[in-house]
Amino acid sequence: MLNRRRAVQGGLAAVGSLSVAAPFVARAQKKPLAKVRYNEVVHSIQYAPSYIALAKGYFEEVGIEPTLATGNGGDKTAAALVSGNADIALIGPETAIYVQISDSPTKIPIFCGLTTTDGFSLVGREKVDKFDWNTLRGKDVLGYRPGSTPLLFFEAALRKNGIDPYKDIKLTNNILAPAARVGSWLAGQNDYAIFTEPDASQFMLDGKAFFLASVGETVGFADYTTFMATDTYIRNNPEIIQNWTNAIYKAMQWTASAPVAEIDKTAEPFFPGVNPQALVNAAERYRSIKMWKTTPVIEPAAIEKFQDILVEGHVLDANKRVKYQDLVLTEFASKAK
Repeated sequence: MLNRRRAVQGGLAAVGSLSVAAPFVARAQKKPLAKVRYNEVVHSIQYAPSYIALAKGYFEEVGIEPTLATGNGGDKTAAALVSGNADIALIGPETAIYVQISDSPTKIPIFCGLTTTDGFSLVGREKVDKFDWNTLRGKDVLGYRPGSTPLLFFEAALRKNGIDPYKDIKLTNNILAPAARVGSWLAGQNDYAIFTEPDASQFMLDGKAFFLASVGETVGFADYTTFMATDTYIRNNPEIIQNWTNAIYKAMQWTASAPVAEIDKTAEPFFPGVNPQALVNAAERYRSIKMWKTTPVIEPAAIEKFQDILVEGHVLDANKRVKYQDLVLTEFASKAK
């Protein structure tokens, strides 16, 4: 099963991203803004505080001008960091772990957290009053890229409910691009699937899918997406890293207290063409499971649980677990203000 990890690490050789200009808020400057190339792993309302920070000008307030790109895959976003095509990335901790135990001389430590757990929803083609995980047995299920956090957390949810991901169901993990996954589902392929937001809520509004379970709520808390940069970039730019963390912390605080409608209104420009009601429904679901962290601090227990999931998913040898202090730089989150 460890070939799944090698496939992920091999994917780091390919860099792909879709660039989007981040909103800019003009203000009086004493010195030029520091330009930061920011790469998010996928585009999802799950990352609402990051869009809030962009939309409300929190980065510009601390002297940073970010340019947003979407990698559409943890391997691609990690590759952008390692190859020098991105400065800061939002990505699952598994990538930092894979790089840490690899032969790469460049490491990508984590410096700030964003989400508490997985944001994917399990959906089906028929509405059920009370979902039973056992109904998945023998069925075709659209999963995700091997070694990725969405698939690993889904597998953990299956195991928690007594289902062996590779014996009891038929997982489809070779449809990778977000648009291709949506097209596959709309074309009638697979009986069940996992989708992030706002895709899941859009399907539900259109009557193309029905919500069955939250993967993250089923698995529990384990920091799912985090900010990281190369060790060299962090060493050379500690002020930028601290200011980035400060901006995210301010966005976390705003998101924690703002009405859902206001969150969606602020983030809506980042999701052109998406039904606003889908964003509202997605944000309500995320808030109900406490998706968004209220502090950038990442606790050791969260990283331990995350690595438990990797070991159970056969993408990390138990004897190669990475020490918390080798993976997470705590000084920036602890000083966030």
